[in-house]
Amino acid sequence: MKRHVLAALSMLVVLASQSCASPQSQGEALRLPALFGDGMVLQRGAEVPVCGWAEPGVDVTVQLDRIRFSTQADAAGTWHLRIGPFEATGKPLRMIVTAGKVTKIYQDILIGDVWLCSGQSNMEWPVHMSQDAPQEIADANHPKIRLFKVPHAAKPEPLEDIAPDESDGRWRACTPESVKSFSAVGYFFGRKTHADLDGVPIGLIQSTWGGTTAEAWTSWPALTGQPAAKSILERFARRRAQFASQTKTYPEKITHWKDEKARAKAEGRPYDSPEPRRPADPRYSSSGPASLYNGMIAPLIPYAIKGAIWYQGESNARRSEQYRQLFPGLIRDWRGAWAQGDFPFLFVQLANYRAVAESPGPSHWAELREAQTMTLALPKTGMAVAIDVGEAKDIHPKDKQTVGHRLALSAQAIAYGEKIVYSGPIYKSMTREGNKIRLRFEQTGSGLTVGTEKELKGFEIAGKDRKFVWASAQIDGPAVLVWSKEVPGPVAVRYAWADNPVCNLYNKEGLPASPFRTDIWPRSMALVKSGRLWTARFLTVLTTVIFLAYLSPTPGTSTVMESTTCLSGRIWLTQMAMKRAARPIWCTARAEPRRYPGRLIWPIPM
Repeated sequence: MKRHVLAALSMLVVLASQSCASPQSQGEALRLPALFGDGMVLQRGAEVPVCGWAEPGVDVTVQLDRIRFSTQADAAGTWHLRIGPFEATGKPLRMIVTAGKVTKIYQDILIGDVWLCSGQSNMEWPVHMSQDAPQEIADANHPKIRLFKVPHAAKPEPLEDIAPDESDGRWRACTPESVKSFSAVGYFFGRKTHADLDGVPIGLIQSTWGGTTAEAWTSWPALTGQPAAKSILERFARRRAQFASQTKTYPEKITHWKDEKARAKAEGRPYDSPEPRRPADPRYSSSGPASLYNGMIAPLIPYAIKGAIWYQGESNARRSEQYRQLFPGLIRDWRGAWAQGDFPFLFVQLANYRAVAESPGPSHWAELREAQTMTLALPKTGMAVAIDVGEAKDIHPKDKQTVGHRLALSAQAIAYGEKIVYSGPIYKSMTREGNKIRLRFEQTGSGLTVGTEKELKGFEIAGKDRKFVWASAQIDGPAVLVWSKEVPGPVAVRYAWADNPVCNLYNKEGLPASPFRTDIWPRSMALVKSGRLWTARFLTVLTTVIFLAYLSPTPGTSTVMESTTCLSGRIWLTQMAMKRAARPIWCTARAEPRRYPGRLIWPIPM
């Protein structure tokens, strides 16, 4: 805990020192961050931080709605103050900022709620590529919804401000033209929230980059304080060392390439060898740890927000254990940096994707969804389940309306305190009743129900042999009973445990149940049922024997290989290989509880 606190404090110091640099370096006598501009939305009900750059020592005043706030630029030329709080208003306001003899005037300012929309490609996916795009674009006339897109920027150090380009980095009213390239999930979320709040202005800040990982969106101090990130940082250090080595040899390579090309030309023969690529600095890569936090999140701080919505995880799907720390760590990191307390953080669980599995088995995506569900243990978090909106052959499902709608439901409950059903059923507990297992849920709303079909689907059941088979299931009041004739002594159940499961458990409000499992058995146990486990053990031993035989010396050729040390080493290797092959794989798993909101779920006793 102490390490996390120190990391958060150090990050606040860094941001405070870098958020506003000397105006001389900018060539302006008065400047504010790019987020402050015409058409912006300021957060209602909050003391809104305003900062900027001016000449050292000059008096700075900020006037909004005839109310003046004053401060003075420090010796470095930076200034900070807070204005407000203000009530929501759709009436356009002016902000007048004065520093000495220099004045800037910002027009068409609204007071409402500001939401940060971040993540990878499914959050970045634009309206014009989504379901019913022509009609959605034509209907997108919402002058009180304002859109701001953060330009892509991967940086090794936190930026003080973003650099607007021709299309991004400025506030725009929501129109058919401006909404086309904006985040579809963000827009549909904002549109519903705007309607739910009876027209309160909504500001949406899109900060997204497709194909990116959670660690790229987390600050460096936060990553260094996470045990799960150790391997990430070590791998990044190796990439940097490789880059340094390649940079040293690049001039020699390019010179050699040019010489060979010139020689080929002189000899009248073709030269097809491509020009050596200049080494790429991994610190400026969108995959680099903290690179997107530095370039696309840090410059937004401390602009006041209501909360954040997040759609990401596909790029971390094969590292679900790690994601159990990375994702909550990211949320804590952002909350600490903004210093607004536990602002609402709402996220989308991975949608269904890839081919439908014919039989129960392991799934990276199911495990990542589980890690996302565990994150609900943090306060003021909400999850939009999307297990029924995906597409088998497209990682970018076109139905972003449903996703935005479900995020907005979470916002109504978590951010605005409405007493509504905002989530589908969430697994709570299980009990064994003879040859059946009874499952209980939270968030059942007005009751459990089956989707569009008559029978429940998506359930698997297993006994002590840990071999899962498809199961029968039926709703029994607030619970679900699960059984199979093939498993007379059941101990575990899984639901929607696949990349693209066929599943149909909902509550009567139409919200799907989140995928879950009652066990914590490691995914390698799937090898047991197919016999591949024993094949793997046999191959381990066989490979080791062949390897040792290859190393064995030919009689009369090597005295070193015949030494006692080498012989004992070969015996030790053989013993280790045999022990590893004979050891039950599940014994290597940590017997730890799975954490869901407000409770611990322990392994089923065997």
